[in-house]
Amino acid sequence: MEQLKVGIVGCGNISKIYLENNQRFSNYTIEAVADLLLERAQERAEEFDIPKAYTTDELLQDPEIDLVINLTIPAVHAEIAIKALENGKHVYGEKPLAVEREEGQRILEFAKQQGLYVGNAPDTFLGAGIQTCQRLIEDGWIGKPVSATAFMMVPGHERWHPDPAFYYKKGGGPMFDMGPYYLTALIALMGPIKRVTGSAQTTYSERTITSEPKYGETITVETPTQINGVLDFESGAVCSIITSFDTWHHHLPNIEIYGTEGSLMVPDPNTFGGPVYVRRKDSAEWSEIPLLQGFADNSRGLGVAEMADAILTSRKSRIDGELAYHVLDIMHGIHESSQSGRHYETVSRCAKPEALPIGFNEIDFK
Repeated sequence: MEQLKVGIVGCGNISKIYLENNQRFSNYTIEAVADLLLERAQERAEEFDIPKAYTTDELLQDPEIDLVINLTIPAVHAEIAIKALENGKHVYGEKPLAVEREEGQRILEFAKQQGLYVGNAPDTFLGAGIQTCQRLIEDGWIGKPVSATAFMMVPGHERWHPDPAFYYKKGGGPMFDMGPYYLTALIALMGPIKRVTGSAQTTYSERTITSEPKYGETITVETPTQINGVLDFESGAVCSIITSFDTWHHHLPNIEIYGTEGSLMVPDPNTFGGPVYVRRKDSAEWSEIPLLQGFADNSRGLGVAEMADAILTSRKSRIDGELAYHVLDIMHGIHESSQSGRHYETVSRCAKPEALPIGFNEIDFK
Protein backbone atom coordinates (compact mmCIF):
# COMPACT_ATOMS: atom_id res chain seq x y z
CA MET A 1 0.00 0.00 0.00
CA GLU A 2 1.14 3.54 -0.74
CA GLN A 3 2.29 5.50 2.31
CA LEU A 4 2.89 9.15 3.07
CA LYS A 5 6.19 10.00 4.75
CA VAL A 6 5.52 12.19 7.76
CA GLY A 7 7.62 14.46 9.97
CA ILE A 8 6.69 15.82 13.41
CA VAL A 9 7.64 19.37 14.40
CA GLY A 10 7.45 19.81 18.18
CA CYS A 11 8.59 17.04 20.52
CA GLY A 12 6.80 18.10 23.71
CA ASN A 13 4.20 16.23 25.77
CA ILE A 14 1.67 15.56 23.03
CA SER A 15 4.22 14.11 20.59
CA LYS A 16 4.51 10.91 22.60
CA ILE A 17 1.03 9.59 21.82
CA TYR A 18 1.41 10.38 18.10
CA LEU A 19 4.67 8.42 18.06
CA GLU A 20 3.22 5.55 20.10
CA ASN A 21 0.31 5.24 17.65
CA ASN A 22 2.55 5.44 14.58
CA GLN A 23 2.43 1.67 14.05
CA ARG A 24 -1.37 1.50 14.12
CA PHE A 25 -1.83 3.17 10.75
CA SER A 26 -0.38 1.76 7.57
CA ASN A 27 -1.03 4.70 5.21
CA TYR A 28 1.60 6.94 6.80
CA THR A 29 4.91 6.46 8.53
CA ILE A 30 6.77 8.92 10.76
CA GLU A 31 10.24 9.32 9.29
CA ALA A 32 11.57 12.38 11.12
CA VAL A 33 11.09 14.53 14.24
CA ALA A 34 12.22 18.10 14.92
CA ASP A 35 12.17 20.51 17.80
CA LEU A 36 13.39 23.96 18.78
CA LEU A 37 15.76 22.02 21.05
CA LEU A 38 17.58 19.52 18.82
CA GLU A 39 18.48 17.33 21.80
CA ARG A 40 14.78 16.86 22.57
CA ALA A 41 14.17 15.72 19.01
CA GLN A 42 17.12 13.35 19.29
CA GLU A 43 15.69 11.89 22.51
CA ARG A 44 12.30 11.27 20.88
CA ALA A 45 13.94 9.75 17.79
CA GLU A 46 15.95 7.36 19.94
CA GLU A 47 12.96 6.51 22.14
CA PHE A 48 10.72 5.59 19.19
CA ASP A 49 13.32 4.44 16.64
CA ILE A 50 12.63 7.31 14.23
CA PRO A 51 15.26 7.51 11.45
CA LYS A 52 15.91 11.28 11.50
CA ALA A 53 16.18 13.95 14.22
CA TYR A 54 16.23 17.43 12.75
CA THR A 55 16.10 21.12 13.45
CA THR A 56 12.75 22.54 12.34
CA ASP A 57 14.16 24.07 9.16
CA GLU A 58 15.92 20.84 8.22
CA LEU A 59 12.70 18.86 8.51
CA LEU A 60 10.65 21.40 6.58
CA GLN A 61 13.20 21.36 3.77
CA ASP A 62 13.55 17.57 3.55
CA PRO A 63 12.16 16.67 0.09
CA GLU A 64 11.21 13.17 1.24
CA ILE A 65 8.68 14.40 3.81
CA ASP A 66 5.15 14.56 2.37
CA LEU A 67 3.22 15.74 5.41
CA VAL A 68 4.12 17.68 8.55
CA ILE A 69 2.40 17.12 11.90
CA ASN A 70 2.63 20.51 13.64
CA LEU A 71 2.77 20.02 17.42
CA THR A 72 4.26 23.38 18.34
CA ILE A 73 2.71 25.89 20.78
CA PRO A 74 -0.32 27.84 19.44
CA ALA A 75 1.65 31.07 18.98
CA VAL A 76 3.67 29.52 16.13
CA HIS A 77 1.06 27.17 14.62
CA ALA A 78 0.50 29.48 11.65
CA GLU A 79 4.21 30.21 11.08
CA ILE A 80 5.14 26.51 10.94
CA ALA A 81 2.12 25.62 8.81
CA ILE A 82 2.93 28.29 6.22
CA LYS A 83 6.59 27.25 6.08
CA ALA A 84 5.58 23.63 5.56
CA LEU A 85 3.18 24.59 2.76
CA GLU A 86 5.87 26.76 1.16
CA ASN A 87 8.03 23.63 1.03
CA GLY A 88 5.28 21.68 -0.71
CA LYS A 89 4.11 19.65 2.28
CA HIS A 90 0.62 18.89 3.53
CA VAL A 91 0.00 19.99 7.13
CA TYR A 92 -1.86 18.44 10.04
CA GLY A 93 -1.75 20.61 13.17
CA GLU A 94 -2.67 20.46 16.81
CA LYS A 95 -5.47 22.77 17.88
CA PRO A 96 -6.15 25.59 17.39
CA LEU A 97 -5.53 26.10 13.68
CA ALA A 98 -3.92 29.48 14.47
CA VAL A 99 -4.16 32.23 17.08
CA GLU A 100 -5.76 34.83 14.80
CA ARG A 101 -8.43 34.43 12.15
CA GLU A 102 -6.24 36.21 9.59
CA GLU A 103 -3.48 33.63 10.13
CA GLY A 104 -5.94 30.76 9.75
CA GLN A 105 -7.37 32.23 6.56
CA ARG A 106 -3.87 32.67 5.16
CA ILE A 107 -3.10 29.00 5.83
CA LEU A 108 -6.24 27.85 4.00
CA GLU A 109 -5.78 30.20 1.05
CA PHE A 110 -2.11 29.29 0.60
CA ALA A 111 -2.87 25.56 0.81
CA LYS A 112 -5.58 25.95 -1.82
CA GLN A 113 -3.19 27.82 -4.12
CA GLN A 114 -0.58 25.07 -3.70
CA GLY A 115 -3.04 22.20 -4.07
CA LEU A 116 -2.15 20.91 -0.60
CA TYR A 117 -4.22 19.57 2.28
CA VAL A 118 -4.60 21.17 5.71
CA GLY A 119 -6.03 19.17 8.59
CA ASN A 120 -6.27 19.92 12.26
CA ALA A 121 -6.89 18.40 15.65
CA PRO A 122 -8.93 17.43 17.46
CA ASP A 123 -9.52 14.08 15.81
CA THR A 124 -11.38 12.71 18.83
CA PHE A 125 -14.72 13.21 17.03
CA LEU A 126 -13.61 10.42 14.65
CA GLY A 127 -13.46 8.01 17.60
CA ALA A 128 -16.03 5.36 18.44
CA GLY A 129 -17.92 7.43 21.00
CA ILE A 130 -18.84 10.53 19.03
CA GLN A 131 -19.18 8.60 15.77
CA THR A 132 -21.76 6.40 17.49
CA CYS A 133 -23.58 9.56 18.63
CA GLN A 134 -23.49 10.94 15.10
CA ARG A 135 -25.11 7.78 13.75
CA LEU A 136 -27.80 7.83 16.45
CA ILE A 137 -28.74 11.41 15.61
CA GLU A 138 -28.70 10.82 11.86
CA ASP A 139 -30.84 7.70 12.30
CA GLY A 140 -33.44 9.69 14.26
CA TRP A 141 -33.07 8.18 17.73
CA ILE A 142 -33.68 11.52 19.45
CA GLY A 143 -35.59 13.19 16.62
CA LYS A 144 -34.52 16.67 15.57
CA PRO A 145 -31.96 18.25 17.93
CA VAL A 146 -33.48 21.26 19.69
CA SER A 147 -30.82 22.23 22.20
CA ALA A 148 -27.62 21.09 23.87
CA THR A 149 -25.33 21.75 26.82
CA ALA A 150 -21.54 21.52 26.96
CA PHE A 151 -19.35 21.92 30.05
CA MET A 152 -15.55 21.91 30.37
CA MET A 153 -14.75 23.17 33.87
CA VAL A 154 -11.43 22.57 35.67
CA PRO A 155 -9.20 24.50 38.12
CA GLY A 156 -6.40 25.14 35.59
CA HIS A 157 -3.37 23.43 34.09
CA GLU A 158 -0.69 24.92 36.34
CA ARG A 159 -1.35 22.08 38.78
CA TRP A 160 -0.08 19.32 36.46
CA HIS A 161 1.51 20.60 33.22
CA PRO A 162 5.34 20.83 33.28
CA ASP A 163 5.35 24.16 31.41
CA PRO A 164 1.85 25.69 31.66
CA ALA A 165 2.49 29.40 30.96
CA PHE A 166 1.26 29.30 27.33
CA TYR A 167 -2.21 28.23 28.50
CA TYR A 168 -2.64 31.72 29.96
CA LYS A 169 -1.30 33.73 27.00
CA LYS A 170 -3.07 34.90 23.86
CA GLY A 171 -4.30 31.84 22.01
CA GLY A 172 -4.69 29.98 25.31
CA GLY A 173 -7.34 29.97 28.01
CA PRO A 174 -10.03 27.31 28.40
CA MET A 175 -11.87 28.21 25.20
CA PHE A 176 -8.83 28.01 22.91
CA ASP A 177 -7.34 25.04 24.77
CA MET A 178 -10.36 22.79 25.30
CA GLY A 179 -13.07 24.54 23.29
CA PRO A 180 -11.94 22.90 20.02
CA TYR A 181 -12.83 19.44 21.40
CA TYR A 182 -16.33 20.52 22.36
CA LEU A 183 -17.05 22.74 19.36
CA THR A 184 -15.73 20.20 16.85
CA ALA A 185 -17.87 17.47 18.41
CA LEU A 186 -20.95 19.71 18.39
CA ILE A 187 -20.42 20.65 14.74
CA ALA A 188 -19.95 16.97 13.80
CA LEU A 189 -23.22 16.14 15.57
CA MET A 190 -25.36 19.20 14.80
CA GLY A 191 -23.74 21.06 11.90
CA PRO A 192 -22.24 24.53 11.51
CA ILE A 193 -22.92 27.48 13.83
CA LYS A 194 -24.28 30.81 12.56
CA ARG A 195 -24.23 33.02 15.67
CA VAL A 196 -22.58 33.09 19.09
CA THR A 197 -22.94 35.09 22.28
CA GLY A 198 -20.43 35.17 25.11
CA SER A 199 -19.57 36.49 28.53
CA ALA A 200 -15.97 36.13 29.70
CA GLN A 201 -13.80 37.17 32.59
CA THR A 202 -10.28 36.77 33.96
CA THR A 203 -10.75 35.65 37.56
CA TYR A 204 -7.11 35.71 38.68
CA SER A 205 -4.48 38.06 37.25
CA GLU A 206 -1.69 35.66 38.27
CA ARG A 207 -1.36 31.90 38.62
CA THR A 208 1.22 30.01 40.69
CA ILE A 209 2.65 26.83 39.20
CA THR A 210 2.41 23.83 41.54
CA SER A 211 3.80 21.24 39.10
CA GLU A 212 7.42 20.34 38.47
CA PRO A 213 9.91 21.47 37.26
CA LYS A 214 8.68 25.09 37.60
CA TYR A 215 7.03 24.80 41.00
CA GLY A 216 6.47 28.20 42.63
CA GLU A 217 6.89 30.31 39.49
CA THR A 218 4.09 32.77 38.71
CA ILE A 219 2.26 33.28 35.42
CA THR A 220 0.72 36.59 34.35
CA VAL A 221 -2.71 35.78 32.92
CA GLU A 222 -3.38 37.48 29.58
CA THR A 223 -6.60 35.78 28.47
CA PRO A 224 -10.08 35.14 29.94
CA THR A 225 -10.31 32.01 32.07
CA GLN A 226 -14.09 31.82 32.57
CA ILE A 227 -16.16 31.84 29.37
CA ASN A 228 -19.91 31.25 29.18
CA GLY A 229 -21.43 31.15 25.72
CA VAL A 230 -24.52 30.47 23.64
CA LEU A 231 -24.26 28.84 20.21
CA ASP A 232 -26.98 29.19 17.56
CA PHE A 233 -26.76 26.47 14.91
CA GLU A 234 -27.86 26.83 11.30
CA SER A 235 -30.29 23.99 11.98
CA GLY A 236 -32.10 26.13 14.58
CA ALA A 237 -30.75 24.29 17.63
CA VAL A 238 -29.23 26.27 20.52
CA CYS A 239 -26.40 25.23 22.87
CA SER A 240 -25.18 26.61 26.19
CA ILE A 241 -21.41 26.14 26.67
CA ILE A 242 -19.06 26.86 29.57
CA THR A 243 -15.28 26.55 29.43
CA SER A 244 -13.48 27.37 32.68
CA PHE A 245 -10.07 27.25 34.35
CA ASP A 246 -11.73 28.66 37.50
CA THR A 247 -13.86 25.75 38.70
CA TRP A 248 -12.68 23.44 41.48
CA HIS A 249 -15.54 20.92 41.32
CA HIS A 250 -18.78 20.35 39.45
CA HIS A 251 -21.23 17.56 38.63
CA LEU A 252 -22.30 18.44 35.09
CA PRO A 253 -22.20 16.34 31.90
CA ASN A 254 -19.65 16.85 29.15
CA ILE A 255 -22.21 17.23 26.35
CA GLU A 256 -25.92 16.42 26.21
CA ILE A 257 -28.17 16.89 23.19
CA TYR A 258 -31.94 17.24 23.57
CA GLY A 259 -34.18 16.34 20.64
CA THR A 260 -37.86 16.19 19.79
CA GLU A 261 -37.92 12.42 20.49
CA GLY A 262 -35.41 12.04 23.31
CA SER A 263 -32.01 12.94 24.74
CA LEU A 264 -28.44 11.85 24.06
CA MET A 265 -25.53 11.81 26.52
CA VAL A 266 -22.27 12.34 24.58
CA PRO A 267 -18.97 11.10 26.04
CA ASP A 268 -16.01 13.34 26.90
CA PRO A 269 -14.97 14.90 23.55
CA ASN A 270 -11.34 14.85 24.69
CA THR A 271 -11.49 11.05 24.46
CA PHE A 272 -12.25 8.60 21.67
CA GLY A 273 -14.54 6.14 23.44
CA GLY A 274 -17.81 6.04 25.36
CA PRO A 275 -20.00 5.62 27.17
CA VAL A 276 -22.95 6.72 25.04
CA TYR A 277 -26.43 6.90 26.58
CA VAL A 278 -29.85 7.53 25.03
CA ARG A 279 -33.18 8.11 26.69
CA ARG A 280 -36.16 8.33 24.37
CA LYS A 281 -39.19 10.40 25.32
CA ASP A 282 -41.24 7.45 26.67
CA SER A 283 -38.32 5.58 28.28
CA ALA A 284 -38.16 5.08 32.03
CA GLU A 285 -34.35 5.21 32.15
CA TRP A 286 -31.18 5.87 30.17
CA SER A 287 -29.84 3.04 27.97
CA GLU A 288 -26.17 2.56 27.15
CA ILE A 289 -25.60 2.08 23.42
CA PRO A 290 -22.83 -0.25 22.17
CA LEU A 291 -20.14 1.58 20.23
CA LEU A 292 -20.49 1.10 16.49
CA GLN A 293 -16.85 1.13 15.38
CA GLY A 294 -13.24 0.85 16.49
CA PHE A 295 -10.95 3.53 17.91
CA ALA A 296 -12.38 3.69 21.41
CA ASP A 297 -8.93 3.95 23.03
CA ASN A 298 -6.53 6.90 22.78
CA SER A 299 -6.22 7.01 18.99
CA ARG A 300 -4.50 10.37 18.42
CA GLY A 301 -3.11 10.16 14.93
CA LEU A 302 -6.42 8.87 13.59
CA GLY A 303 -6.99 12.29 12.02
CA VAL A 304 -3.63 12.07 10.26
CA ALA A 305 -4.58 8.66 8.91
CA GLU A 306 -7.97 9.93 7.74
CA MET A 307 -6.35 12.89 5.98
CA ALA A 308 -3.63 10.67 4.49
CA ASP A 309 -6.36 8.43 3.07
CA ALA A 310 -8.08 11.51 1.60
CA ILE A 311 -4.80 12.63 0.00
CA LEU A 312 -4.05 9.18 -1.43
CA THR A 313 -7.58 8.77 -2.82
CA SER A 314 -8.07 12.42 -3.90
CA ARG A 315 -11.17 13.05 -1.79
CA LYS A 316 -12.18 15.70 0.73
CA SER A 317 -10.97 15.01 4.25
CA ARG A 318 -13.44 14.89 7.14
CA ILE A 319 -10.93 16.77 9.27
CA ASP A 320 -10.01 19.55 6.87
CA GLY A 321 -8.97 23.11 7.61
CA GLU A 322 -12.41 24.59 6.95
CA LEU A 323 -13.73 22.80 10.03
CA ALA A 324 -10.78 24.03 12.12
CA TYR A 325 -11.22 27.59 10.82
CA HIS A 326 -14.93 27.55 11.68
CA VAL A 327 -13.99 26.53 15.23
CA LEU A 328 -11.39 29.33 15.38
CA ASP A 329 -13.95 31.87 14.17
CA ILE A 330 -16.47 30.72 16.81
CA MET A 331 -13.95 30.94 19.66
CA HIS A 332 -12.93 34.47 18.73
CA GLY A 333 -16.59 35.36 18.28
CA ILE A 334 -17.47 34.30 21.83
CA HIS A 335 -14.65 36.45 23.25
CA GLU A 336 -15.58 39.39 21.02
CA SER A 337 -19.25 39.12 21.94
CA SER A 338 -18.29 39.49 25.59
CA GLN A 339 -16.21 42.58 24.81
CA SER A 340 -18.84 44.25 22.61
CA GLY A 341 -21.98 43.18 24.45
CA ARG A 342 -23.48 41.98 21.17
CA HIS A 343 -24.13 38.75 19.29
CA TYR A 344 -21.45 37.70 16.82
CA GLU A 345 -22.51 36.41 13.40
CA THR A 346 -19.90 33.90 12.25
CA VAL A 347 -18.12 34.75 8.99
CA SER A 348 -17.13 31.14 8.33
CA ARG A 349 -18.96 27.97 7.41
CA CYS A 350 -17.95 24.33 7.01
CA ALA A 351 -19.60 21.14 5.89
CA LYS A 352 -20.86 18.80 8.60
CA PRO A 353 -18.28 15.97 8.51
CA GLU A 354 -19.56 12.73 7.01
CA ALA A 355 -19.83 9.88 9.52
CA LEU A 356 -17.31 7.06 9.24
CA PRO A 357 -18.66 3.67 8.13
CA ILE A 358 -20.15 1.48 10.86
CA GLY A 359 -17.52 -0.98 12.06
CA PHE A 360 -14.64 1.23 10.91
CA ASN A 361 -11.26 0.23 12.42
CA GLU A 362 -7.53 -0.05 11.68
CA ILE A 363 -8.03 -2.57 8.89
CA ASP A 364 -9.76 0.10 6.81
CA PHE A 365 -6.42 1.91 6.43
CA LYS A 366 -4.62 -1.23 5.19
